[in-house]
Amino acid sequence: MKQKELESVSKVKIIPLGGLEQIGMNITLIEYEDSIVVVDCGLAFPDDEMLGVDLVIPDITYLKENADKVKGYVITHGHEDHIGAIPYVLKEVNAPIYGTKLTLGIIDSKLKEQEMVKDVKKKMVKYGQTVTLGCMKVEFIKVNHSISDACGLAIYTPAGIIVHTGDFKIDYTPVFGDPTDLARLGELGKKGVLALMSDSTNALRQGFTMSERTVGRTFDHVFAENPNSRIIIATFASNVDRVQQIINSADKYNRKVIVEGRSMVNIINTAGELGYLNIPENTLIDIELMKNYPDEQLVLITTGSQGESMAALSRMAASIHKKVTIKPGDTVIFSSTPIPGNEKAVAKVINELSMKGANVIFQDTHVSGHACQEEIKLIYSLVKPTYAIPVHGEYRHRKANAELAESLGVDKDNIFILSSGDVLSLDAESGCVTDSVPAGTVMVDGLGVGDVGNIVLRDRQNLAENGIIVVAMTFEKYTNQLLSGPDIVSRGFVYVREAENLLEEAHQLVTEAVVDCVEKNISDWGRIKMIVRDTLSDYLWKKIKRSPMILPIIMEVE
Repeated sequence: MKQKELESVSKVKIIPLGGLEQIGMNITLIEYEDSIVVVDCGLAFPDDEMLGVDLVIPDITYLKENADKVKGYVITHGHEDHIGAIPYVLKEVNAPIYGTKLTLGIIDSKLKEQEMVKDVKKKMVKYGQTVTLGCMKVEFIKVNHSISDACGLAIYTPAGIIVHTGDFKIDYTPVFGDPTDLARLGELGKKGVLALMSDSTNALRQGFTMSERTVGRTFDHVFAENPNSRIIIATFASNVDRVQQIINSADKYNRKVIVEGRSMVNIINTAGELGYLNIPENTLIDIELMKNYPDEQLVLITTGSQGESMAALSRMAASIHKKVTIKPGDTVIFSSTPIPGNEKAVAKVINELSMKGANVIFQDTHVSGHACQEEIKLIYSLVKPTYAIPVHGEYRHRKANAELAESLGVDKDNIFILSSGDVLSLDAESGCVTDSVPAGTVMVDGLGVGDVGNIVLRDRQNLAENGIIVVAMTFEKYTNQLLSGPDIVSRGFVYVREAENLLEEAHQLVTEAVVDCVEKNISDWGRIKMIVRDTLSDYLWKKIKRSPMILPIIMEVE
């Protein structure tokens, strides 16, 4: 057997297709010979530059090319950045999904929306359970996060054990369930772990992440200090433990709870049905019944903690919510930290709420679901990996994670800060990036998947910044005589009434250019359009230094 063939047989490949350059869109392939296990399948939300784009999903070209090798999707937890792309990816590469009870419950509601429930096999697993996928086995390990039923993974490959933490923190007093299974991670460390793929989101933060229970105590204080206010709390829809603590405080202070926001209602229904929320009888009421209770007996749990324009709290702040009007004396709690990039949107909503007389609270009302430095160090100390592969985070987060790994004895040459698409080949003797596969983003706009690319975005950007001018004209079919036009119509360019002279001059120039084409017997429409575009573009740039999109339209009549 050739040396190259020996290498490909003996090494396991780790191929991240997303989740490395940004927070979100997590998806990683573990490949050994003819078996591929897909870890997570998430989406990202669009940047400000992605005008009109709803969602961003990973490019799965490599997965489609190797669809016959895919043995299954193993999902660490039910957050959008880990499960959001599942309906889109499964339409291309269908394979069984493995996850815990709540995770599969949330995935199930996504599949129902897309009418895909019957097409997809789902296998529910419990902590400590191991499933066989091709020549690999995957064990699900209990970890804590800001959603219940989160898992780390031990992936047993012929080349060695790979431990993937998923998103995690170490919470010794979780609201629901048990603490992270440190004992099992220690046992794996004693067996010998080939590689550790560790969450890097909070790797720049020193110390430990606070327990989720500390937020419950803060809620109790806020409820006690605002006995006469209606209380509105915005948090992440998926943070079921946070919702549980709000319900606990509401019950303690004899308040009714209203849930508002579609994603919040869906998650709470799913979590309630599966037993992950304990809601005392007669605590939840419909938003329509809110008017039957005085303000001091009400708590609203809502979406919009990130300032999203269409979320319930943002609509309340902007006075466009159909059922809730913010009034002086309301207490509004932001139970989240702004995701980088969302600070302005959050500040805008806080300002709008404050102007309406609401008392806005955002201090000590949130704890992260991700491990800080000391917890990451503890994981490295227990697992003792040969190789360290920081995941989940921007470059700066993963660089900080790599430094922690090195400080705990991982050889510097064995730490890999990968890019999406890199193929990392590992065995006990050596590891290196041996190849790269297509990786990038696919944009979802409405029902269109991948039909919006960089050129479309560039056009949208140009339209947004400079507007559009349409030049319409009609020619007779056989004689090529100009029958009407050219007429100029503009949108988003200049206010027409105040720029009559400019547009009149532009009209005159374009008319002269078109008449000149007719006189020279130029009948090629493409050429006429180009001459119109160039003439108008040059004139507008000289006059007002703007470059609107110019769209010449030629009609032909017999």
